[in-house]
Formats: sequence, C-alpha cells, structure tokens
Amino acid sequence: MEKMKVRDLMVPADQFPKIADTASLFDALFALETAQEDFLSGKSAQRIMLVENEKKQIIGKISPIDLFKGLEKKYNEVNVEKTLEKFGLKYIWNGMREDYNLWESPFKDLCRKAGDIHVKNFVNIPNDGQSVNLDDSLTKCFHLFVVNRHDTLFVMEKNEFIGMLRFTDVYKAVAQTMKECTV
Repeated sequence: MEKMKVRDLMVPADQFPKIADTASLFDALFALETAQEDFLSGKSAQRIMLVENEKKQIIGKISPIDLFKGLEKKYNEVNVEKTLEKFGLKYIWNGMREDYNLWESPFKDLCRKAGDIHVKNFVNIPNDGQSVNLDDSLTKCFHLFVVNRHDTLFVMEKNEFIGMLRFTDVYKAVAQTMKECTV
C-alpha cells in the first residue's frame, strides 16, 4: 500500500459526465438528476458532475449542495464558517448569517433565478487542499481526505486536470489491505 500512487486508483476525467460553466442552474439541476439516474441504473459508473470552460478544460465540479450555494449569491461574500468553527467561535457565524441576510429570500422567484444563475457562479473550484499530482503517494491523499473532509480529490498533471481520486476507491484499497493483515 505504501508504494501505491494516485495514478493507481484515480478515475480518468473522460469517464465523468460534464456540464459547461455557462449552463444555467436550471440546466445543472437536470444534468445532476440525469447523472444520478444513469449511475443508479448502471448506465454510468460515475455521478460526479465535472464543469468545463469554453476551451473544454475541467475547472471544477458541482453537486446538489452547490446548487444551494448558487441560489444564495451572498455565499461568495462569506467563506469563514469553517475557520470560525475551528476556533470555537461558531456563534460569530450565526451573527454573520443574520448580518448578510443569508437565506433571507432564496426561493423568491426561484424559476427566474434558476435561469439567470450560471454554473460558473457557484462551481466548486479545487484549492490546494483538494488537488493532488498523478504521482503523489496515497499517504498525502489520506491526509487531505481526513483533514479537509473531501469526498474526491482533483488529480493534476503538469497543471492540467486529468481525473478524480474518489475516497470510496481509496477506502476499498485500505480495507482490502487491512483484511489481508488478519488472514
């Protein structure tokens, strides 16, 4: 297991459904539903929805939770909840939520909003804590999964996105290794 690299468990980008960053929130809703249905019916091995720009380069991913983020634009103004909670200051987050009027009226005129908001406004763009290189060891990935609580990591090669490392695949490999120890 110590010798395994990201490349041994990653899933190539071409195996994931994709959506354009110019698509509307409404389009994203239907694309995510279709991806889920295809996954559950066995038509597709993946349900993670990757987002690509006009050059067909992957820039991130979206999930149902990101749709909620898209409905409330003010989340782009505030990104400190985790930091405050980490230092035991969650009460400040509650005050900020009130000060910024988060979720004041996210469902008002929902249909119009869903057509006017584009995926590029709420896409989950990977940061340093959510990306790994193709030849990184899995121990680095263990750390990122545990500390940052991501379910997937973006796999990069020469600053280009080439695939995803899913926690479920890493977990299966670790579980298999542990079971072999008990035999």
